[in-house]
Amino acid sequence: MDRPPLAIALITETFPPEINGVANTLGRLVDGLRARGHRLQLVRPRQGGDDGRKSDEQLLLTRGWPLPGYPGLQWGQSSLHKLLRHWQRQRPDVLYIATEGPLGLSALRAARRLQIPVVSGFHSNFQQYTGHYGIGLLTRALTNYLRWFHNRSRMTLVPSASQQIELQRRGFERLELLARGVDSQLFHPGKRSGDLRRAWGLDDETIAVLHVGRLAAEKNLALLVRSFRTLQQAHPQQRLKLIMVGDGPQRASLQQQLPDALFCGLQRGEALAAHYASGDLFLFPSLSETFGNVVLEALASGLGVVAYDQAAAAQHIRHGHNGALAVAEDEQGFIEAAGWLLEEPESLRRVRLNARQHASRQGWEAIVELFEQHLHSALTPALALPAGRTVP
Repeated sequence: MDRPPLAIALITETFPPEINGVANTLGRLVDGLRARGHRLQLVRPRQGGDDGRKSDEQLLLTRGWPLPGYPGLQWGQSSLHKLLRHWQRQRPDVLYIATEGPLGLSALRAARRLQIPVVSGFHSNFQQYTGHYGIGLLTRALTNYLRWFHNRSRMTLVPSASQQIELQRRGFERLELLARGVDSQLFHPGKRSGDLRRAWGLDDETIAVLHVGRLAAEKNLALLVRSFRTLQQAHPQQRLKLIMVGDGPQRASLQQQLPDALFCGLQRGEALAAHYASGDLFLFPSLSETFGNVVLEALASGLGVVAYDQAAAAQHIRHGHNGALAVAEDEQGFIEAAGWLLEEPESLRRVRLNARQHASRQGWEAIVELFEQHLHSALTPALALPAGRTVP
């Protein structure tokens, strides 16, 4: 049965052209909802390219503050009265709050006052990041805040089953699954570039070991360093080259530790797709992901992916079939999984073919359709919050 189009307000502190998994996901969801006929207004902080740009029916801009430790990203400033005035004039049917900062909190408060249904998204494990930045004492307080925040929405969308189980264990309520997709036409083995590999100094026999992502403490990159060094020692007959795509606060330190690695910086669009497809083996040691979009992008590009058995890797990789998995926090197991893919060229070739075949079926269309269903279901009165759940 066809459902009527919705007026949706989506609130987020990050959005394309910013480069991160949350921005990428939200960009896909926004484009998909608009293509399906929904009227969508994006509420976000001003970005560098917004000079002189004014708010309109599709975009409501707020002020932002720099986010410590994340150059180029920012918190949205609390905008309660601005949102109240705007939504009283132009009332949305439903809100989707993607981030839990001051802007997200003011949106939650405004929605409660105006009795607008709210769906929230759990996109980042900020409560896990605190320990990596020397503020581990805040972990419990941040977890409590996130639970308080999300339990005041009609439902919270999480990207993976493992994340859903973890949050349920911590007292989060009304959790629903909304996985992620991949553009398998953009991320494609056919984007492999001989010119790019030659620019990297590689011949046809050299194995390009790739990592794509933010170069930051929460990404567990010390294990990436150890893994690559161990692979070099264990397979001296093979020529290995480490290619690092991305940027972040640990870049300078990693360049000192890995003088022979290539650091390619941030890449976008076709250039990013070419970097993926020109690699061979993909190492992803992160333990802090809610999903990990780069895993699907690497699979779609036909790489042999090594990751921990959680988030996107747990959902999309069968060990030995289309990738290699290690038990969470088993560092030796992670290194051994990478080594297994290098032992036999045929194993790596077979895994890479299976990786592409699997990822080519993980498009965004079905994800957007499920997102649409969740937003419609939030309008059902039976899902109203229990009495007393007020926001100060």
